[in-house]
Amino acid sequence: MARGGHNKDRSEETERRCIVTGEVQPKTGLIRFVIGPDGQVVPDILEKLPGRGMWVTASRETIGKAGKGQFSRSAKQPVTVPDGLVDEVERQLARRVVDLVAMARKAGLAVCGFEKVKGWLAGGAQVRVLMQASNGSERGKAKLWTPEGARYFGCLTAEELGLAFGRQSVIHGALATGGLSNRVVEEALKLKGMREEDGGKAAAGKEKVAK
Repeated sequence: MARGGHNKDRSEETERRCIVTGEVQPKTGLIRFVIGPDGQVVPDILEKLPGRGMWVTASRETIGKAGKGQFSRSAKQPVTVPDGLVDEVERQLARRVVDLVAMARKAGLAVCGFEKVKGWLAGGAQVRVLMQASNGSERGKAKLWTPEGARYFGCLTAEELGLAFGRQSVIHGALATGGLSNRVVEEALKLKGMREEDGGKAAAGKEKVAK
């Protein structure tokens, strides 16, 4: 099944340096952190918290390394790294993607279910994103395709996609072209980075996002 196509996103025009790897890359692949008033490291998923931002590549391994001294060195002060920081970042990202997909659904820019998604793909609708559950049947998922110029994501579970569409579980979903869909792409890229270390198995083990 094709996973191709990549449209230039607004956020890709802005780059930041990862405090761990030293690499400069688009913000779409980085997580912003700040130091709270109590000296604790806080993930800033929405990139709106005050303070000097510290940017880390969106991967479990890299964020884990940052917690072993790199946050303190970057902040130039002793900091406290909360237990489970990596898991909390992943949880917040998943919640963010689910919320954005839900917003797209309410705006009439998203559909779910095999037949409805297939209808969009076959009917010439301008599909920006094809999303399929990480724990869905590979045989069933292979029957759909990613249109040229669209993005594919399989980083959410059926239960997480279900939350976005107001159902118990969803395997197949599609988002039409639009600003909300572009925001889904930006956040899903980060979540994908957090869940791809073990070949996608991390996402399959997550059954729900806390409400």
